[in-house]
Amino acid sequence: MARTRAELKAELMVQADLLIDELLDWNEQTPAPNLTQIEDVMLKLRKRLGEQAARVVIESQAVRCSVPGPVCPVCQREMLYKGKRRHVVESRVGDLPLERGYYYCETCRTSAFPPG
Repeated sequence: MARTRAELKAELMVQADLLIDELLDWNEQTPAPNLTQIEDVMLKLRKRLGEQAARVVIESQAVRCSVPGPVCPVCQREMLYKGKRRHVVESRVGDLPLERGYYYCETCRTSAFPPG
């Protein structure tokens, strides 16, 4: 079932709040950091927030845009839905652990995790 905008925002706000607390804890525990140290921490936190936000959006799109039996790229037959599976997707914002519908072609033994 698709989650509402408010539910998605609440999940993202919780994740952002945790990262802000982590930043503030680091700030309190690190006397007189130099610019490189501050940038390193910020880049790590930004990367994690980006990964989390991308995961939330991708999973919500997968629910909203479920694909009825995608076509096998090899034999052009409809692929069978085999339930949800966890899959790690490498993206430009980092590795994203996603749980999406898994499809399988019994003819060609090809699998897919739509969308994309």
